[in-house]
Amino acid sequence: MDPARMPQSDDATSEEALAAAGDAPESLHEEDVEEVSDDQLVEGLVEEASVDEDGEEMLEGVGSCSGCDDGAEEAAEDGAEDDAEEGDEDDDSDGEVMTDMDSVVEAILFAADEPMTPSRLVSVVEAGSTKQVRRSVKSLNKKYARTNCAFRIEEIAGGFQMMTLPAYNPWLRKLVRVRTDNKLTQAALETLAIIAYKQPLIRADIEAIRGVASGEVIRNLMYKGLVKIVGRAEVLGRPMLYGTTRRFLDVFGLSSLKDLPNVEELKKPD
Repeated sequence: MDPARMPQSDDATSEEALAAAGDAPESLHEEDVEEVSDDQLVEGLVEEASVDEDGEEMLEGVGSCSGCDDGAEEAAEDGAEDDAEEGDEDDDSDGEVMTDMDSVVEAILFAADEPMTPSRLVSVVEAGSTKQVRRSVKSLNKKYARTNCAFRIEEIAGGFQMMTLPAYNPWLRKLVRVRTDNKLTQAALETLAIIAYKQPLIRADIEAIRGVASGEVIRNLMYKGLVKIVGRAEVLGRPMLYGTTRRFLDVFGLSSLKDLPNVEELKKPD
């Protein structure tokens, strides 16, 4: 082997090999890198742009929530409309009340503390007639019966008055406490019964039936408004005649003296 030739060959071979190994990969690497980088850069920019756009859209959707805003706006509008309707209803309730003959008669009888005659009702109402008043009373009683009210309008002492039904007496007795000064003694009840059944009569006749003096008892009955002077007898001295009052009918729940119990019914059985 030629020594001069081998180094040259080895050196040339090494240089060529190195050149081939170095130049080719470098040129290929640079071209590949430049081509791949450009493509990847374009694709990456496109992907980033789409991601950014989607992200912005998603963030905008989360922040604004147009559907939620629309629902909230609709709920707010509905709430405002409901408040307005409630306000309108309150305004209507505070408005004027429509009145008619029936309601006016009902209001008067509700506030009255004594029976009201048809003629007096007409004078207070300042309209209609006694026939219309009676029709109103009949119509009101039908309404009370239909709605199962605890009261009716009854004709008492020549007039009309609102009264509770007898079925409610057990509860009303617990509520009402009769004052002592309104209670009638046995003597007062006897005197009042004599006057009610025998009127008009003078004090001497009352005392003859009772057998005792009755002047003080008669005065107390007059003070309570149950007895009054109805005239004078056509006898010597023209003594005063006594009779019962309209309040007597009111207190005992009578329409007239004809409604008094029959004397025969009051007798004790043998």
